[in-house]
Formats: sequence, C-alpha cells, structure tokens
Amino acid sequence: MAANHAHIDGAQRITTTPGVCGGKPCIAGTRIRVQDIYTWHESHGKSPDEIVRDFPQLTLADVYAALSYFWANQQTMLAAIRADAKFVRQQAARTRSKLPGKTQRKAG
Repeated sequence: MAANHAHIDGAQRITTTPGVCGGKPCIAGTRIRVQDIYTWHESHGKSPDEIVRDFPQLTLADVYAALSYFWANQQTMLAAIRADAKFVRQQAARTRSKLPGKTQRKAG
C-alpha cells in the first residue's frame, strides 16, 4: 500500500489516512473517528440510531462498521484512547486558564 493512499476496511466504510485525524481510523468521507463512535455508544449510552440522528451524514451501516472495527481491534483502539487522554491531561497541566483572572477582574 502506498503511503499516500487511504487504507479502507469494513466494506469501504472505515479508512485510515495519514494526516487525517492523526491517521486514526475514521468513517470514510468524514472526520468522525471510530473511537468517537465507540465512546458515544459505550460511555455515553447512545444507540446506533441516536448516533445517526446526531450525525445525519452517517448511516447505520457506518456506525455498525465502526463498532465492529473497534471490537476487532480492541487493544489497539483502547491504547489510542488512553494515549489521547494522556495527551489532553499533559496539555491541561501545561496550560493555565485565563478565565479565573478575567472573572476576578469583572467581580472587582
């Protein structure tokens, strides 16, 4: 596979493209990552129908393909989710919010 071509899986529904969403698996033609669909379904309790209602560019087949891809690649996908969470925590620790100072000035 050439580096400039997308890898397509799941009946052409799941793609991994270098430079798009960090090369993470996405629904083809969107920037909606497989891990996002998993999170909405598992952590937020959304049904596939609810996900399609919230994201009308998706089909039920897209959502089920994403969930199937996630479970077929569970360890890799969970590692990616953990790595993203770690990155967010690191960035939050390095960046101070300007909001407390702004609210104190308005109150005073």
